[in-house]
Amino acid sequence: MMQGQALARFIIGIIGNVISALRLMSPLPTFGRIIKNKSTEEFHPYPYIASALNCLIWILYGLPMVHPDSTLIITINSFGVFIQSVYIAIFFVYTKKNKYKRSIALLLLVGAAFVAIIATITLLCFHTTASRTMLVGIICGIFLIFMYASPLSIVVSTDRSPLLLINFPSLFDFYS
Repeated sequence: MMQGQALARFIIGIIGNVISALRLMSPLPTFGRIIKNKSTEEFHPYPYIASALNCLIWILYGLPMVHPDSTLIITINSFGVFIQSVYIAIFFVYTKKNKYKRSIALLLLVGAAFVAIIATITLLCFHTTASRTMLVGIICGIFLIFMYASPLSIVVSTDRSPLLLINFPSLFDFYS
C-alpha cells in the first residue's frame, strides 16, 4: 500500500499524464482537416517527428535500468509515440510533396538510429542508474528543446511580413 509521499507522487503523476495525453491529442482537429481535405495543405511534419523522437528518448529514460520507478513516464510516452506515429502516417498518406515523404522517412530513420545508439552507449558504458539517469536526462532535455523549437520550422513569408503558423500542441504545452 502506498504511503504519504509515494501516493502524492503517484497522484500528481497521473494528473500529469492526463494533461500530457490532452496535449498529445491537441492536433486532432488539424488531422481531421487533413483527412477531410485529403491534403496536408501548408502543414509541416517536423513538429510531429520531433515529438515522436522526444517520446522515444523519454521511454529510454523511464526504463528501470536507467531510471527506476518511472512507469508513468513510460506509459505516457508510449502513448505519445503511438499517437505521433498515427499523425505522421496520416501526413505521409496525404502529402502531395515527395520531399516531405523523403524527409519523414529519413528523419525517422536517423532519429531512431540515434536513440538506439544512445541506448547502447548508456547501457554498455554507464554502470549505475545515477550515471545513466544523468546522461539520458540531459539528452531528454536537448530533445525537449528540439520538440518545442520545431514549430519554428513553420515560419513562412507572406506578402507583407513573416507569419508564424501557431501549432496547437505548443500552445497547450505553454499552459500545462
